[in-house]
Amino acid sequence: MSSTTSKLEGKVALVTGSGRGIGRSIALKLASEGARIVVNDLDAKPAQEVVQAILDTGGQATACVGSVTAPDFAERFVGAAVEQYRGLDIIVNNAGYTWDNVIQKMTDEQWYAMIDCHLTAPFRILRAAQPVIRSLVKAEGEAGKRVVRKVVNISSVAGLFGNAGQANYSAAKAGIVGLTQTLAKEWGRLNVTVNCVAYGLIKTRLTSSAAEEATAHIEGREIKVGVNPDLMAMMERTIPLGRGGTPDEAAGAVYLFCIPESDYVSGQTLLCSGGLTGI
Repeated sequence: MSSTTSKLEGKVALVTGSGRGIGRSIALKLASEGARIVVNDLDAKPAQEVVQAILDTGGQATACVGSVTAPDFAERFVGAAVEQYRGLDIIVNNAGYTWDNVIQKMTDEQWYAMIDCHLTAPFRILRAAQPVIRSLVKAEGEAGKRVVRKVVNISSVAGLFGNAGQANYSAAKAGIVGLTQTLAKEWGRLNVTVNCVAYGLIKTRLTSSAAEEATAHIEGREIKVGVNPDLMAMMERTIPLGRGGTPDEAAGAVYLFCIPESDYVSGQTLLCSGGLTGI
């Protein structure tokens, strides 16, 4: 990893939900450009596998295992960056899943599960990060330095346009757009850009085509995952590029907001959807 070509050399990045899928690709992409990564997953095994993959390519990474919805998670996560790397430069709030139902059948548990994971958890992480960032900015100012930091929150086309069967998920993903815009205003004075990436159909284990019923064990629940192959084909036909995106392509959109070239871009939501501008 050459410092002459690595745009994120020495940066410290937190990436939630980075043991699998899009989050894994984000962690690997940022690490490939020199960032030191705090990897997070619900389970230790996938988190450690990503850490090892980064170490194997000469990068630096550590794991912070656990649910983003746990009351003590935000402090542990931010603390891991400070204790391990003595810094904090990039925060990517990526962790998430869907738990769908039409509104008349949606339980309070389903509603709060999505709000807690997609909106409350990012809020807590950013709240915990603020004193750390403020302290770093103060020290840098006294040393005559100016460092631009980055927050990238993850939303969805469902949060921008709604999606039948996803009142909970859509509401949470709309909320993260509002949180993004507010933090862009609050944290501008700290030289922090705060942006959002809204994904369309990205092919991961949670959206993969499944001919049979498939479930994932998430937070003690068995959640149905996968999309009927016929429905998947129909969805892909509505995308101007004619296909769903890959996790690596999804990571590329986040990367754009993390590099120096976007230092004057803040409060924005970027659609990463293959040209899909409504659902």
